[in-house]
Amino acid sequence: MSKKGKKKSKNNSSVDGNRRLAENRQARYEYEILETLETGLELLGTEVKSIRAGKVNLKDGFCLIKKDQIQLHNVHISPHNHAGKFFNHEPLRIKRLLAHRKEIEKLKISLERKGLTIIPLSLYLKGSWIKLKIGVGKGRKIHDKRDREKINDSKRDVANALKRF
Repeated sequence: MSKKGKKKSKNNSSVDGNRRLAENRQARYEYEILETLETGLELLGTEVKSIRAGKVNLKDGFCLIKKDQIQLHNVHISPHNHAGKFFNHEPLRIKRLLAHRKEIEKLKISLERKGLTIIPLSLYLKGSWIKLKIGVGKGRKIHDKRDREKINDSKRDVANALKRF
């Protein structure tokens, strides 16, 4: 009466299907993230191949809402190596993000407040789908960044002291 089938190994991180492809660590430093949203991307075939190879840069990216659609701007996806020039994509092409209408309206309302922007945080695989986590953030001032660094340093010192004892 035992079940027949393959056993899943828990060691392999690709079993759950989530694999981080790119991360925008600069965004967490420059902005205070107020809320996040997981969206899909409308991509071309060569873009998918390049992203899976890890040839994407989210550092300078930002999102705009135009005509009730979220657009991803200034994210560099390198051209695919094994495709000809005719079939390849433009590296800085504007990409459309896929989200529900209610989520887009919620983001639009939060953007009307002063000083808020939408920035890409991380790009990852969820199953076989490529997903982008975007965040609504408020820009930090220089003194806020310094305070944040002091807090992080003190937390790190406390953690190291606890490890020793």
